[in-house]
Amino acid sequence: MSAEHEDHGHTPAAWTLVGIVIAGFTVGGVGVIIANIPIVIVGAVICVVGIVVGKVMQMMGMGAQPKSSTKTS
Repeated sequence: MSAEHEDHGHTPAAWTLVGIVIAGFTVGGVGVIIANIPIVIVGAVICVVGIVVGKVMQMMGMGAQPKSSTKTS
């Protein structure tokens, strides 16, 4: 296993993104079950908001930071 990905997904940004997207899929799924298009759209919007929030948190330093490459040729 590569050491460069050992903390992949174990950050506040990743957990927040996943939590919000799961909530969005749940809302959208309920909308599909009850055949209510506005609720499906709200679920999709929640998913997009989750992606934006996750990216903003990563940019604020709460996400996985890229490892600097120390390889030399």
